[in-house]
Amino acid sequence: APSVNSNMSLWVLVVFGVVVSGDYVLDDSVGFGREFDGIGGLSGGGATSLLLPNYPPEQLSQILDYLFKPNFGASLQILKVEIGGDAQSTDGTESSHMHNANEENYQRGYEWMLMVEAKKRNPDIKLYGLSWTFPAWVGNGSGSPYKFPNLTAGYISKWILGAKKYYNLSIDYVGIWNERGYDSTYIKVLRKVLDDNGLQTTRIVAHDGSWDIAGDILKDPDLAKAVDIIGAHYPGTTSSSDAMQTGKKLWSSEDYSTFNDLTGGGCWARLLNQNYVNGHMTSTISWNLIASYYKGLPFYRDGLMTAVHPWTGHYDVESPIWGAAHTTQFTKPGWLYLKHGYGVGKFQKGGSYVTLVSPDKKNVTIIIETMSHDRSVCIRPRLQPYNVTNQSVTFQLKGSLAGLKSLHVWRTHHDFEGNSTTFFEQMKDIEVVDGKFTLSLDVNSIWTLSTTTGQHKGNYTKVPDPGPFPLPYHDKFDSYAEFSEAANFADQSGVFEIFDTQSSHSKVMRQVVLQRPITWCNDANQPISIIGNQSWQDVNVSVDAMVEKKTSVFVAARVAKGGCGVAGTKGFFLWLNSDGPFMVTSDLAGKNVLGHGDGHGKAGQWYTLSVHVLKNTAMAMINGAVVFHTNDFNASPNGWAAIGTASFDYAQFDDFAVNSSALLCSSPAVGQSVVMSSHATNKMWQLTGDGAIQLVNTSLCLDTNSFSSAGGLNVVTGECQPGSPNQTYLYEEEQGLVILKSQNKCLSIMDVSTGEHLSVELWPCNGDANQRWYIPRQPGLVTAALDEMYVYLAVCGHG
Repeated sequence: APSVNSNMSLWVLVVFGVVVSGDYVLDDSVGFGREFDGIGGLSGGGATSLLLPNYPPEQLSQILDYLFKPNFGASLQILKVEIGGDAQSTDGTESSHMHNANEENYQRGYEWMLMVEAKKRNPDIKLYGLSWTFPAWVGNGSGSPYKFPNLTAGYISKWILGAKKYYNLSIDYVGIWNERGYDSTYIKVLRKVLDDNGLQTTRIVAHDGSWDIAGDILKDPDLAKAVDIIGAHYPGTTSSSDAMQTGKKLWSSEDYSTFNDLTGGGCWARLLNQNYVNGHMTSTISWNLIASYYKGLPFYRDGLMTAVHPWTGHYDVESPIWGAAHTTQFTKPGWLYLKHGYGVGKFQKGGSYVTLVSPDKKNVTIIIETMSHDRSVCIRPRLQPYNVTNQSVTFQLKGSLAGLKSLHVWRTHHDFEGNSTTFFEQMKDIEVVDGKFTLSLDVNSIWTLSTTTGQHKGNYTKVPDPGPFPLPYHDKFDSYAEFSEAANFADQSGVFEIFDTQSSHSKVMRQVVLQRPITWCNDANQPISIIGNQSWQDVNVSVDAMVEKKTSVFVAARVAKGGCGVAGTKGFFLWLNSDGPFMVTSDLAGKNVLGHGDGHGKAGQWYTLSVHVLKNTAMAMINGAVVFHTNDFNASPNGWAAIGTASFDYAQFDDFAVNSSALLCSSPAVGQSVVMSSHATNKMWQLTGDGAIQLVNTSLCLDTNSFSSAGGLNVVTGECQPGSPNQTYLYEEEQGLVILKSQNKCLSIMDVSTGEHLSVELWPCNGDANQRWYIPRQPGLVTAALDEMYVYLAVCGHG
């Protein structure tokens, strides 16, 4: 059982510093207000839960408990999800159940998992689906989901039927088109198609935008019959007179969208009360459910909690979780609000209160918030000025409530000045004497007083520590179920799903969207999936890629933007076209061309594409051969790794890898070993006029001082001595050979199978791949022409 705080100073009639009193009536004898429909969270709009499925099972289960388990954490009563439509919808794309009109697939995406797990924890939770985007075929070439209403209504109905058939999930509510104009004809057709498919219990929410549909509902009886709930987004706690006049249920069907610190928690607490106090809204749904997407994407941490470290299992239970608990752990959908002025209202000195009664009239819950203006500002709309001060309030209970003798009390306090913040703490019961009780309210607090029991402040200990995205990173995609998404890849345009090739490549990532969808924002025309960390600067990225018919494939580093702005992102992109040419650009749009040439690309053939960036040096390679190199790349200083295509066409990707060009080895000195490494500081070289290979910004050159145990010559650093026979090389650029003239031996990579820090020695020349090199004309990286070897000549360690 939770501990009880017996600090009686909270309950006395007069507290030092509290100088204002107010009396408020709670009376159920005058009737009731509206029916409470529940507090919810929204997964989607888009890809906001992307990283969540990648969590270790133990931590994933804990996170889901905090969100959905009754009497534990947020205890959410509604789960709203995006009906994926293959296009960008804020932080990424979500896959459709029907990429084309002739197929259905209910294995795609993670929203199914979320709904199943939510229902497992709370069988009474309500489910709500809404589209942001639609596959192109739904519009039949029109670009609108409303042009062919029966087609769109059929598409939505199949998603609802699929939820039931494959997951035994009943969808309680369905929307129209998120934050886009509505079409009355379509809404009426949707109602008919739902009914014709036996989905009479699925209620329509319209139109997930503003209150403006209310005017048409008042004028159109058939539309009024079709629409069950008017849902508005970010209404600022107010509704419209037309909306009230319809008599429909009114919801804030998307709200909050605020950084989840204490101020965000204050925003959420204020909304949960005042959406009803001011606007008669009986449900409020948070965008988003959980912030589980990369930092650097839009609206980072705008969720009820945060889960962005699946590779370690770390997550953060944020203040909005406990703000929700103050309502959800003490009420259920179907409870009734008391009337305004008789249990619902605002305090004289700021703050608000709502009172709800159970349908059997046996339990009552009072929720109070005293959030100050500056500590409860939401992202939108603008919050008008108001004041809140400490105050003492007296509640007079009448009607059936007059017989109450005591109430259980829970409190949250946001302390912005010190370290006394408390979340969801059970206090000593408050006594009701002669139908009255008095409460001393401090600013920036939430209080729940209730006759109900069984509440808990859930807590899992030993949450793993956070950590950076793991490098080196390698994924061959063979461990995933077909049609699923590869871990940690965040599609920003197009859809990349696992595909079983039934070939030596086994399973691969495949771009599967073949037409530009009906979009919600200004999507890129180039499908792209990002991964990693937006702060990455010096990395090597590689992937095997194959065009099935006709397009270009790319690999990229330092991709700066995602979300609705991805079309304009900068980065370092290597493209290979199925007709042969390659191109290197500094943007996804392909307008800023840095280099181009013949890449010998052909449809149906696999190629290894790799890019390397280190400070201002950038290099692109195809099958291990350097096709572009510059020491003056400055278009994008940092960003994610990425793969993608130039158009909406089929392409396959395999054997993806990222490793760091981070600087790990010691300062250079005479006698140190020369190796091949990606993790080394000392790897910028220049070929001097007298044939020496000199480490840039030092007086050190490639030298040899002894035979290796196997018979070759060791390569080490030596003080540069112009004309020295141990330091004079001939670089045969066409063949890539680097020959020590005095010994007629070639620079050779040894132990190729051992990975990082490969030894370099001098051996008789034979022209094998381990003796072929690229030395830039300007100071830069010396690379080897070995497939899938992303290492560079470097100084690291002692000979």
